[in-house]
Amino acid sequence: MTTTNPNNESLNEREMRLKRLQAIRRAGINPYPEKYEKKNSLFQCREAKEGTVVQTAGRILTIRTMGKIAFCHLADWTGKIQAVLNVNEIGEVKLQWFKDNVDMGDFLGVTGEIFTTKAGEISILVKEYQFLGKALLPLPEKWHGLKDEDLIYRHRYLDLIANENSLARFKLRSEIVRALREFYWSRGFIEVETPILCNTASGAAAKPFITHHNALDTDVYLRIAPEIYLKECVIGGLEKVFELGRCFRNEGMDPSHLQDFTMVEHYAAYWNYEDNMKFTEELICNILDKYFGGYKIKIKGRDGKSEEIDFTPPWPRVAMRELIIKDCGIDFDKFKDATALRREIKAKKINLENIDNLGRGNLIDALYKEVSRPKLIQPVFIIKQPIDLSPLARRNDANPDVVDRFQLVVNTWELCNAYSELVDPLDQQERFEQQTKFREAGDQEAQSKDDEFVEALEHGAPPISGFGLGIDRLITLLTQQDNLRDVVLFPLLRPKE
Repeated sequence: MTTTNPNNESLNEREMRLKRLQAIRRAGINPYPEKYEKKNSLFQCREAKEGTVVQTAGRILTIRTMGKIAFCHLADWTGKIQAVLNVNEIGEVKLQWFKDNVDMGDFLGVTGEIFTTKAGEISILVKEYQFLGKALLPLPEKWHGLKDEDLIYRHRYLDLIANENSLARFKLRSEIVRALREFYWSRGFIEVETPILCNTASGAAAKPFITHHNALDTDVYLRIAPEIYLKECVIGGLEKVFELGRCFRNEGMDPSHLQDFTMVEHYAAYWNYEDNMKFTEELICNILDKYFGGYKIKIKGRDGKSEEIDFTPPWPRVAMRELIIKDCGIDFDKFKDATALRREIKAKKINLENIDNLGRGNLIDALYKEVSRPKLIQPVFIIKQPIDLSPLARRNDANPDVVDRFQLVVNTWELCNAYSELVDPLDQQERFEQQTKFREAGDQEAQSKDDEFVEALEHGAPPISGFGLGIDRLITLLTQQDNLRDVVLFPLLRPKE
């Protein structure tokens, strides 16, 4: 049986490359040297004036030989450039060694002068070269691009090599994350780190991952959100804090959900949710202005077609109750318990997953996601959400049945969730107990009780407003992708074996 590499090509080519590797070693050359003094990026080489001497390195994408001359294209993370190896510059021995031993995918360091070929291509006329690394397997599809989705996710390094757009996308992700941090710092926030392993899975309505801590001999949870710890930071006197990190929710996977994902959360003392809505507009518009040159951008719609989104603030604010009434005629204020609301939803012939086990709050949330959210394309704040859907949010002073909370929805996806925080310890304790009843009744997404957080609140807390933004969703939207895995370098997949 023929063994194949990830590109489905015979390993006969690998055997040929192994022979070249042995020949390189026999010549006394280390095929995997310790380092190389790379003085110029390939972008800098392309921008340099003719005659400039450069010393650079990269991976060989193409090789073409013609008698006493050889051409190859080098690539690094800043771009590509052609290198020309001429017998008049490097001599017959070195030119022949290059032809006999170097393959596409290998790494090469070169020193030479910038010039323009007769065909008008900016190139490096090589004076010296150094072999920097042998590739034993060929590159995907001989540089015509990597298209197989499973191969892209399982071997992201091949995707980055073969697809320029992928490399640019992940560089942009890094730049946007840096811009987020800079924006927070410019607004007086400090960055903190909080635990990933937790005794209580709290901070969001989600099913957690459970693992065992051998040293403590106890089960612990992977955090579903850093919320509780960040609010305790504020209680302790750190008035404006943020954290950017991974969170974990043991739930279904689809294009808009991953079990491990990146979020940024922040909490500010003396703010309310209105302050956070304004901050959200400023934060996202700052990124759009910096990297897209304006507030109107093109995205990929849910139908796969290009859609223009206008982020020009202020964004509309719509109450969840009004939205659901408009879209299906159900007024959840008229149904004070889950049984009555469930009966009405079924009467309207609206099918919700796991409908018989959801508490009233999660019933309302599931109803909203079924009948309303799929219609929301332009940026909109969904406000005035029911209290039993928001056990950590502050009651509205005018209407105690709703909380001071908003979600930002764009192109049917929730990008961020924020609210005025509940800092009344007695109210918080009562709501945790209500969530416990929902969980005991079968609602696995009901929040867990957190007595330590209640104790922290009993020591006193200022007014607080908090915010969480899904980084993966934001990048997916801005880069016109339709699956979060396209903006995550190494998404978790089921093992092949």
